[in-house]
Amino acid sequence: MNAVYFLTSIVCKIVFRIYFRWRVCNRERVPRTGPAILASNHASFVDPPMIGSPLPRMINYLARESLFKNPLLTWYIRALQGVPVDRDGGSAKGLRVILERLLQGEAILLFPEGTRTRDGNLQPARSGIGLTVLKSNAPVIPLRLFGTFEAYGRHLKFPRPLPVVLKFGNPIDFSAARAEAKVCSKPRLKQLYQEVADKIMDEIDRLEPWEDVDHFG
Repeated sequence: MNAVYFLTSIVCKIVFRIYFRWRVCNRERVPRTGPAILASNHASFVDPPMIGSPLPRMINYLARESLFKNPLLTWYIRALQGVPVDRDGGSAKGLRVILERLLQGEAILLFPEGTRTRDGNLQPARSGIGLTVLKSNAPVIPLRLFGTFEAYGRHLKFPRPLPVVLKFGNPIDFSAARAEAKVCSKPRLKQLYQEVADKIMDEIDRLEPWEDVDHFG
């Protein structure tokens, strides 16, 4: 973990713990080493640091290409393991970088919904995460943030000091889908991408907010 990432993580943990009364559950379900895909709902600008900061390893994040125009901001985003992608997050270049980092044993955070929710409810999954999952062998860990929409959703200009819970789920087994993807037709492959994405969203939806939640210190 580089110094910029480490210091940013410490500052985020302090702010989240004090301002949002932040709670984290089951973070041990994220492997400390090796490739991993973290799949989360998306309700706020603060979701990425809320997910990454409690983990004892660096997480790669997707960031809009437009953020990489300023040299200083580009340096900072890259220090935080930011991966530039187009507005829809589906560029071939972005996918190639994601897969390369997974092959190098790194972890990456993806949002199956593709963008922040507008009403606080879970949105349908886009097929892009299914493509990433099937082209890699990385374990997929679903997770869910509760309260970030109410605390700092699209409808708010400033964050509100409301409680937020982060809960990690158990890894999802996609071995059967990955095996089928190697031999199936192209039309079926496109169906598989969406089926995998939908399965991830179903697992995210199953997570409950207050069960077995620990204070993070």
